Amino acid sequence: MSSVPPLRIRRANDQEVHASGMYVLYWMVASRRTTWNFSLQRAVEWARDLRKPLLVLEPLRCGYRWASDRLHAFVIQGMVDTAQALRRTNVQYYPYVEPEPGAGKELLPALAKNACVVISDDYPCFFLPRMFSAAAEQLQVRFELVDSNGLLPMRAADRVFGRAVDFRRFLQKNLRPHLADFPEPDPLEGVRLPKLKTLPTEATRRWPPAEPLRLAECLDSLVQFPIDHTVGVCPTRGGSSAAGETLRSFLETRLPQYESSRNEPEQHATSGLAPYLHFGHLAPHQVFAEVMAREDWSPTRLADKATGSARDWWGAGPEAEAFLDQLITWRELGFNLCWQRDDYDRYESLPAWARQTLAERATDPRPHVYEAEEFEAADTHDPLWNAAQRQLLREGRIHNYLRMLWGKKILEWSPSPQAALQTMIELNNKYALDGRDPNSYSGIFWCLGRYDRPWAPKRPIFGSVRYMSSENTARKLRVRGYVARYGACQSAAEARE
Repeated sequence: MSSVPPLRIRRANDQEVHASGMYVLYWMVASRRTTWNFSLQRAVEWARDLRKPLLVLEPLRCGYRWASDRLHAFVIQGMVDTAQALRRTNVQYYPYVEPEPGAGKELLPALAKNACVVISDDYPCFFLPRMFSAAAEQLQVRFELVDSNGLLPMRAADRVFGRAVDFRRFLQKNLRPHLADFPEPDPLEGVRLPKLKTLPTEATRRWPPAEPLRLAECLDSLVQFPIDHTVGVCPTRGGSSAAGETLRSFLETRLPQYESSRNEPEQHATSGLAPYLHFGHLAPHQVFAEVMAREDWSPTRLADKATGSARDWWGAGPEAEAFLDQLITWRELGFNLCWQRDDYDRYESLPAWARQTLAERATDPRPHVYEAEEFEAADTHDPLWNAAQRQLLREGRIHNYLRMLWGKKILEWSPSPQAALQTMIELNNKYALDGRDPNSYSGIFWCLGRYDRPWAPKRPIFGSVRYMSSENTARKLRVRGYVARYGACQSAAEARE
């Protein structure tokens, strides 16, 4: 087994390893999978070197913002796959679903008392950084955070990039050596670890392990948890198994048309992988490896010159190049900002030119102004926008191209850009399976000018921020079938038209 690259390991406290402990503890919170996982690989390294059992704790809180049946079900379905994968090994698995806010607060410190070392997943977004900081102060044993977020380790870039082309150029100059340091596809394969015969009874009495399979098979049982039951479970199933099936389907049937068809709302040409990447049910390294295996690719095909161009650097086919630019450049651009700036989700983090031009147009008359509740209910005058919002409500996603239009129209129809931002964050994080993620914050803030440039001519409300309209979208793309599909339940606003 190869070692985890040191650049991906961050020591979160100054405590030492307790070699006399009972086990190595892996606190699985962001990379919720047993394959292609640097965190699990690091935990296995420690367990092997210390000759100790490995205990995997995968908890699910209920007190986080936007907790709902939709998000809980997706995570619990992933727990089923993790349980099944670890059942074939000597690793002890401890799934825990919190019954009420704060009930599981002391579980990690309780398990850490008997641990040699604690490993967890480094993740720079949502409530996780605060949770890691609190744990670092509590734990009396060495605590490490491991970065499995992207092909480029987050700490390989020590500055924030304001444009995709600049970050892409940096990747083209610096990513090459990291392509040789991928996680093990199965970090437990061929590894012999002692088995922890039972979970610590002092923990299991107070925090009974969950039964993920029972919860996943009867999702009506989610009513027992104090979460938002108005946000229903999506048809998209969570977990590593479903992630693998989605990846295979994409590679076989949709990747060949990706570049030419991915912007068409009526064609299912996008990958569908974002929820699985967000919840850690799928690794970006695995996606990259399987795409490139189909290309019969090797690093010798990389272009020598770093141009910043989205084409012709990888030495792969045009469809693969287009997809990899989304998977790597645009996705990891969000991680680049989030790990370095705490204000990634605040209006003040927009580039100065965007804030200035939006301020100059703040008093412009709006053709329509909607309340947050009207946006949420898809109750506007625009059938295409309403269809996109209904897709979000029903499926937990919006077609990639229409998500940009969705955000631009919220800006146009809100009393201020600050109000528009709050509406976008609330709707996206509440309903989208891939919300609360660096990549989704990139998409939201792009609608207000982040990662973009000033556009001419200046327009009312938008100023120099890029403008989009439903009319132009309908002229460029086929949307009639999309509107029909997500317009079956007519809204009050449409009825008045």
